Amino acid sequence: MKRPDSLVRRTDWPSSTSRPVVTPLQPSVVYASPDPDALDAQYEGATGYTYAREGHPNADVLAAKIDMLEGAPVLFEPAGIITGSGMSAISATFLGLLRAGDHVLGGDQLYGRTLRLMNDDLPRLGIATSLADPTDAAAIEAAIRPETRMIVVEAISNPTIRVADMKGIAAIARDRGILLVVDNTFTTPRLYQPFAHGADIVIHSVTKLLAGHSDVTLGYVAARDPAHRDAIMTANVTWGLTPSPYECWLAERGLHSFDLRLARAQNTAARLGAALAEVPGVARVIYPTRPDHPDHNRAVALFAGQGGNMLSFELEGGRAAANAFTRAAPDIAFAPTLGDVGTTLSHPASSSHRALTPAARAAIGISEGFFRVSVGIEEPDLLIPEMVNAARIATEAS
Repeated sequence: MKRPDSLVRRTDWPSSTSRPVVTPLQPSVVYASPDPDALDAQYEGATGYTYAREGHPNADVLAAKIDMLEGAPVLFEPAGIITGSGMSAISATFLGLLRAGDHVLGGDQLYGRTLRLMNDDLPRLGIATSLADPTDAAAIEAAIRPETRMIVVEAISNPTIRVADMKGIAAIARDRGILLVVDNTFTTPRLYQPFAHGADIVIHSVTKLLAGHSDVTLGYVAARDPAHRDAIMTANVTWGLTPSPYECWLAERGLHSFDLRLARAQNTAARLGAALAEVPGVARVIYPTRPDHPDHNRAVALFAGQGGNMLSFELEGGRAAANAFTRAAPDIAFAPTLGDVGTTLSHPASSSHRALTPAARAAIGISEGFFRVSVGIEEPDLLIPEMVNAARIATEAS
């Protein structure tokens, strides 16, 4: 290694015949090129990095691993794009692929911020939007307009745990030449791989179960068509939606335990749902593998018998029961997130879907007594009694 003449000059990286076992963290914002010709070549597609907003090694390492999970088409290395959050992945997709005069059709039970983006923000850009029931492919087809450019759905809806008719919707999108965008955050690639079932674009909030520790905010988007990938990437760079290397590094570390975490949490979620359903005052429990789930047969076929780590339940007694429940379970984090190693409890009426009117929430099945649970990896014999006891106290309090 050459000694610098000044402390300000950058030193060469030490060479080694061995390699690091852990992915190195590369926080550099900018990369030096040997000459203008080399820089031109990089902007024309040659391997290398220029400016971190346009891509950096830690983002590419993370994207390549999620590509493997999703079975993403190998158009680039990596195929996927890491963004600063799940919502930025959705935003980059809209900004890159939609124009004034286009129409976007969304499932009516999308994540609350996605609904807000569609209802409030896209119309300001001259992009029309509407919503339809994704569990009914006929309803989706009936809502299509001549100018419909894109259909956006979640395979499992957030937070109502309804299962979309993905087979029917994919066939409609294909026959009509409409882009199908699937937010796969809830399902994860272990339950469902949208590309294998006709999706054009797949999105994740990496913040959630993929990273798994509530210490990063990241998104992922991959496209089947190279032109779509280019347009999304350009929007991501132009609008400054790119992620930090450190958070990509943390998310890659979290991804190493993803399969183990999902298996543990999924097993506990099924047991928790069965226990809550036996508590007086619990009006309903919504979990894909339960026989009383409204989309049970579709869920079993689509997800090969798996249910995932997410469930929802509704307490009789409204907001009073909801307050009593959270107070009776202080060791379970009441927080508007999901996918953490610890179980978290979310109340959509006061968080993700608070922007909707009470009537609009009621129309999709969200009441003041409705909770979403992201099951973690705690011992089931610790978590389940806590939840059941809190439900009993909530019933008595209301």
